[in-house]
Amino acid sequence: MSPGKVLQPVLKMKVDELFLCWLSQPATQLALKDCLRRIKNEEKAVISNGDSGNGKNERFANKNSNSKQCILGDTGLSLSLSPPQLSTTLPLATPATSRNISNVRATRRSSGTRVVQTKKEETLPPSLSQNIPTFYFPRGCPKEKVNIDAVIAKIERTFSEFPNERATLEDMGKVAKACECPLYWKGPLFYCAGGERTGYVSVHKFVAMWRKILQTCYDDAAKFVHLLMNPGCNYLVQEDFIPFLQDVVNSHPGLSFLKEAAEFHSRYITTVIQRIFYTVNRSWSGKITCNELRKSNFLQNVALLEEEADINQLTDYFSYEHFYVIYCKFWELDTDHDLYIDRKDLARHNDHAISNRMIERIFSGAVTRGRKAQKDGKISYADFVWFLISEEDKKTPTSIEYWFRCMDLDGDGALSMYELEYFYEEQCQKLDNMAIEPLPFEDCLCQMLDLVKPQYEGKITLHDLKRCKLTDVFFDTFFNIEKYLDHEQKDQFSMLRDSEGESQEVSDWERYAAEEYDILVAEEAAGDQWNDGYEAELNPVEHQKASVLKYQMEKRPFFEMPSHLAGVDLDEYDYEEDFE
Repeated sequence: MSPGKVLQPVLKMKVDELFLCWLSQPATQLALKDCLRRIKNEEKAVISNGDSGNGKNERFANKNSNSKQCILGDTGLSLSLSPPQLSTTLPLATPATSRNISNVRATRRSSGTRVVQTKKEETLPPSLSQNIPTFYFPRGCPKEKVNIDAVIAKIERTFSEFPNERATLEDMGKVAKACECPLYWKGPLFYCAGGERTGYVSVHKFVAMWRKILQTCYDDAAKFVHLLMNPGCNYLVQEDFIPFLQDVVNSHPGLSFLKEAAEFHSRYITTVIQRIFYTVNRSWSGKITCNELRKSNFLQNVALLEEEADINQLTDYFSYEHFYVIYCKFWELDTDHDLYIDRKDLARHNDHAISNRMIERIFSGAVTRGRKAQKDGKISYADFVWFLISEEDKKTPTSIEYWFRCMDLDGDGALSMYELEYFYEEQCQKLDNMAIEPLPFEDCLCQMLDLVKPQYEGKITLHDLKRCKLTDVFFDTFFNIEKYLDHEQKDQFSMLRDSEGESQEVSDWERYAAEEYDILVAEEAAGDQWNDGYEAELNPVEHQKASVLKYQMEKRPFFEMPSHLAGVDLDEYDYEEDFE
């Protein structure tokens, strides 16, 4: 072969090899001998009859087609059979019948092909696929006992109570109950029926809309997605939640104090939306599907809005106290108050506890949406919500994925020893600056491997970390110096025991938010902001807003917005930029 010539496989040689392998099997030889014996006996019968014509050829071809089928079909005989002595010579045809035998061979080959095809069709009949029951229901499993006409009749009776059978947004609570939906579905029902354009919904338009939903959506998740989604979509994006949450802000009794402080509506709505996607959107796609919504507890929390007058009791998504903590923490870092923070701003969080290398990873785009983090070197308030919740509770699936993405420098889906050493180096430098002797990386690595117990040697996967019950200890060791020192003061076995014994009702995030909220309101009370003469300097509009917050403070001690927010022009904030 000439140099440089590429080797190419020869199909014929491979086929010949496989044919010889098949031919050498004992079962094949046994079948061949039996078929050859039948062919020989048939030829003798044909010669003795003396018939030479198409009838003889057709009969001979049919017989040999059966022989061919025998050759192809009997190769599955048990190999335990001991084959008899094989004949050393094949039967020869007489000179007078050589021409006819060649025709017979051609007929036998074509006939044998038809038999094999027919046999395949019999083994895989198309009717078998019809016997498999439907098991995939993207819009919910259909319910047999749903009387759509009865539901529609109930809705029509409800609309008959309204003037001209038209319902406004304030009337939609009764309509939602007639539809057998939670109370706070009233906003999505109103907007989906076109009420935003006209200010009301007619009975005919609403009935047509709801009948279509009942016929195509079979559970609450599918119905809710259909109500909020844009036409032509089968998922929810962040903007789809804004009308629904605005209605919650306007009508929930636990948020009544915010009616006069409209500039804080968008901040609260942004916080709730980010918490929804943080918990529900497990695929990190930015699109919540019916399946993701079905697996979450979001719709259960929406139903609880009707039953719970204190919004702060709904800690998973809607708590105003949690929003208060997140927003105040962000405001402390946002020195220029443009509602964006850069690397230096974020580095000041918790007294520079987060390592600079981790901050660089956060701004690299590994865990942020949009291009502003990479392009302008800034993250928005929406990104900060994800950061703070992940930083304070490193045991949830989303937070584990958040920090795993940051530490996986090469994006190969595993943390190598090099990547762990890369982050630990800065921790050692900080410990040296604090006059604390750091633990050698080899010893630290042994501790972390014993802690995580990875499935594969030499790397730690996301699955390994999700199985670990002390992921907060693992992550803090590599990029949070303050919490790392706190963990070093505790016994690992006691931490594991506390982790196993802790009630799931109170998460690390809920505990942190409650503690920080108490600290913030105590600081506001110590400042005595309402008695320092600041109130007299406000214009009438600002004075009215301050009175609303003061009323809330008197109603519930220390429950108000911080004083330094009063002079902020939040109208300059572009809400949509949070979702780019």
